Amino acid sequence: MPRWNISTEAERLHADAIVCDMTLPWEWNFTENRSSTLPRFAKAGISFVSLTVAGDREDLEEAIKTIAVERGMIETKGDRYSFAISVADIRRAKREGKLALGFNMQGTNPLDGDLNMVSLYYRLGVRHMLMAYNAKNRVGDGCHERTDGGLSRFGVSVVQEMNRVGMLVDCSHTGYKTSMDVFEVSTSPVIFSHSNAKAVWNHDRNIGDDQIRACAKSGGVIGVAGFGPILADNDGSPEAMFRHIDYLSQLVGTQHIGIGLDFVYFEQTMYSLVTGRPGLYARGYRAPPWQFVKPEQMPRLTEILLQHGYTDNHVRGVLGENWLRVAEQVWRQ
Repeated sequence: MPRWNISTEAERLHADAIVCDMTLPWEWNFTENRSSTLPRFAKAGISFVSLTVAGDREDLEEAIKTIAVERGMIETKGDRYSFAISVADIRRAKREGKLALGFNMQGTNPLDGDLNMVSLYYRLGVRHMLMAYNAKNRVGDGCHERTDGGLSRFGVSVVQEMNRVGMLVDCSHTGYKTSMDVFEVSTSPVIFSHSNAKAVWNHDRNIGDDQIRACAKSGGVIGVAGFGPILADNDGSPEAMFRHIDYLSQLVGTQHIGIGLDFVYFEQTMYSLVTGRPGLYARGYRAPPWQFVKPEQMPRLTEILLQHGYTDNHVRGVLGENWLRVAEQVWRQ
């Protein structure tokens, strides 16, 4: 990986800022390079990482088991990690020099059709959950589904229950009409934890201007992802991320932008998954290998933002403060 000479100003800002990554895949079967991954985030100056503990590929039992294992891991490594269920926990971990960790789910299948599971998962630490992962489920359609159906009746109830308990409603990977229905139903800010601008790179995984505006109108945040095939033509670079950030900033303002790297440390496992389940990755993916923005490249993104005239406060917002603002508004103790 190339190294850059980062300015003193960028180094200081990045070191002082709260830096949040709202998506790191962490399901039970992603074991490749797992032990070395979280230390990389800590060393790169990341303050908080939201771990995907389950998604539409997992059932309720697998989700609960993974949560139990990961809660145990965090507790046994309390000198390095801190489990965060509040914004105060994230800020405290930063002061103590620890990496704060939280949970998310990439899909609603682990609910097993039971609304009561929303509250239970929230109490176990799941702080955001996306509606559908690329394909159709009980809640609605994913972004790669053949149809573009909207939110189901069950999906409406799921959004309402997430609002009630304080879990952030997440529309990444979700179909267009389902996401637009979510904006109509939700009474709390809605997020895209890891999605990019379709106007910058036309891909089904990316979101259109009307989705972006609806997210901003709800008070939500869009996490720009570091996945090469949805940044550009497999360009996994901070420069490619900046082009999406800059577009979003001009469209809705920097206060609605965050980071959701979606860093894939399990590349060979990922490529096998894509080959084995082509329906989940139906359109727009060139043949592997793929590029991903790495946690070590985040200081470079800070440098690029400063070079393009973004103020310290704008940069702090994009790096993490915007996520914390929305979390503080939605999460409940």
